[in-house]
Amino acid sequence: MISVRGVSKRYSSQTHIGPVDLEIPQGEVTAIVGLNGAGKSTLLTMVGRLLKLDEGQIFVAGLDVHDANSKDLAKVLAILRQENHFVTRLSVRQFVAFGRFSYTQGRLTPQDEEVISHYIDFLGLKELENRYLDEVSGGQRQKAYVAMVLAQDTDYVLLDELLNNLDVARSVEMLKYLRQTCDEDGKTIVMIMHDINFSAQCANNICAMKEGKVIAFGSAKDIMNSKTLTDIFETPIEVIDTKYGPFAICL
Repeated sequence: MISVRGVSKRYSSQTHIGPVDLEIPQGEVTAIVGLNGAGKSTLLTMVGRLLKLDEGQIFVAGLDVHDANSKDLAKVLAILRQENHFVTRLSVRQFVAFGRFSYTQGRLTPQDEEVISHYIDFLGLKELENRYLDEVSGGQRQKAYVAMVLAQDTDYVLLDELLNNLDVARSVEMLKYLRQTCDEDGKTIVMIMHDINFSAQCANNICAMKEGKVIAFGSAKDIMNSKTLTDIFETPIEVIDTKYGPFAICL
């Protein structure tokens, strides 16, 4: 599992994250929700060792994230950041192949090529694999980012704003892909989401953050109630039951 123990990050006397104590179950999808500035991305990037924490410890699959060997951690944990910068003269396939770097150091084997092809096919990018990244749409590029992260073939995957540049139909499609790779491959997926209804439909667990702290953690059934959501998002929200599950609407 992912274990966050007494983790804090201080930017100033007025702005800080934590302390956060959190246990994220293995082999499930967990959505982190909350208002802008709640600390979601800060927490995720600390888990992914892209941001140094000031206090506490984070363990992923038993590895202390901030002390572990980089190569060892890269084979366990992969992260997609919200801010992505890409080299335009890479084809989609070349870009996805970067996901194998921790294994190959750039020398791809036939087995690596199989993994790359698998995730290109899995995310519906086969017809685009030889096109350059700057020649595809923002939504298609976002799928290439996710394919690259999944090609690392790690048990733990962190995704910050993975639905960027995706319309409603493509967002639903992407969440189905992630639900499938979790169920079939046993991956642990942690993703930052803004849409609480998408979160409730896709995730096993919802982690709600507010003012730098975790204020609620549980199943969609636990979190999807009017009182809890109104507190999280600071606006009146009503939750109605549908045949597809609970659905939140702003009043």
